[in-house]
Amino acid sequence: MAAHYLEFERPIADLEAKIEELQRLSETAEAGALDAEIDALRARASEMRVKAYAKLDAWQKTQVARHPDRPHFVDYAEALIEDFVELRGDRKFADDQAILGGLGRFRGRPVVVMGHEKGRDTVGRVKHNFGYARPEGYRKAIRLMEMAEQFNLPVVSFVDTPAAYPGVGSEERGVAEAIARSTQKALMLGVPMVAVVTGEGGSGGALGIACGSRVLIMEHAIYSVIPPEGANSILWRGSRTAEEAAKAMKITAQDLLKMKIVDRIVPEPPGGAHSDPAAAMAAVGDAVEEELSALDGVASDVLRAKRSERFYAIGRSGL
Repeated sequence: MAAHYLEFERPIADLEAKIEELQRLSETAEAGALDAEIDALRARASEMRVKAYAKLDAWQKTQVARHPDRPHFVDYAEALIEDFVELRGDRKFADDQAILGGLGRFRGRPVVVMGHEKGRDTVGRVKHNFGYARPEGYRKAIRLMEMAEQFNLPVVSFVDTPAAYPGVGSEERGVAEAIARSTQKALMLGVPMVAVVTGEGGSGGALGIACGSRVLIMEHAIYSVIPPEGANSILWRGSRTAEEAAKAMKITAQDLLKMKIVDRIVPEPPGGAHSDPAAAMAAVGDAVEEELSALDGVASDVLRAKRSERFYAIGRSGL
């Protein structure tokens, strides 16, 4: 599968194209004749990638967070959750495939797991509605959280959505209320919940399954009240750019950690999670395991009190 290069990665793309050309030439040349040159170019490409990703601005991080090759929920479920059994439907209207969830074992620990799924190809993106969840998706999430509470299971959620689906049918079926009730359920859970923003954490669509005891975010993920394009359109009536909006909104993991909106940043491999999905998912797994272990044995009323204290504190200390 051809690699997807972002605009700021063009110099790296050109260098890697040269490497591929030399590799083809090496097949017809004397054995080992081009190995040294190829190795030198590979080292240079790796160095360029590390340097580029060490100084990304907010808009570049937004592009990385939206990269189509970043691991999706189905990838995390396959890599981290053993014996995963998907549970479908909200028992009221339908099954929304933009939010998936079910039961499984995370490193030997029984858990309820859920998350947004955008889809990988055209058919998948249509099936999963590009990660835009409808109200039945959030009602499914509520059902899963109620099950977790009933059986005293921790919840792990993976957040990656541009926003909730704003279509007519979604509005008619009460998407705002569904998000509010899902958010309320997460805040009032009597079991540990660890949420991880793995790509885009967009608006209430993200918040509905992100109000955990601990909120983690990947190094190049974003978390915002509205996408930068929407902020530009609504706040500035399109007079500026999405790039300017992204920088003004403080949506990067580093900004969010400073403001105590998230609790921890999960490092990504050089070149972003899409450059080495296995390493990225392993790092997420390690972080989630540490956070769940720290929450073991904490009483339900203490979990609720600490979660309440954490979220009420946002915006109160000179942000």
